[in-house]
Amino acid sequence: MTSHRLILFTFAPLLLCTALARVGTGMNPADVKWGAAPPFLPAGAQFVLLDGDPGKATRITLRLKFPAGYQIPAHLHPTQEDVTVISGSLNVGMGNVLDKKASTLLKAGGFVALPPKMNHFVWTDEETVVQVHLQGPFAITYADPATDPRK
Repeated sequence: MTSHRLILFTFAPLLLCTALARVGTGMNPADVKWGAAPPFLPAGAQFVLLDGDPGKATRITLRLKFPAGYQIPAHLHPTQEDVTVISGSLNVGMGNVLDKKASTLLKAGGFVALPPKMNHFVWTDEETVVQVHLQGPFAITYADPATDPRK
């Protein structure tokens, strides 16, 4: 299966749920329909695609909701990822392994621009919601293949 088909298969149900958000109707927090995060993230996160098609070369806006104690091991993306903390707090670090001592705490309203092709990691101490903006097509590569939840 090609990577484009895998991306489409992973996101197809989420794309269907976002059709109304893309026509300029707006969306309030009560309108957001959370679902389980795609399998490229560790279990426990929730996900909603607000705009865009992750399988195409277009702008993508999504939100992730992490439970307390959640971790995403070191990974990279081929394009820049801009992350804004909506609620809770997010610890972010750069490097090839998740190192809690080498991270920065971002509180609600905090922002980080994560450069393309640079390994980074995140973890939480409390339930946290983030909004992510990036350029598609979406891809993720874990620094250590053993930490890739798809395996």
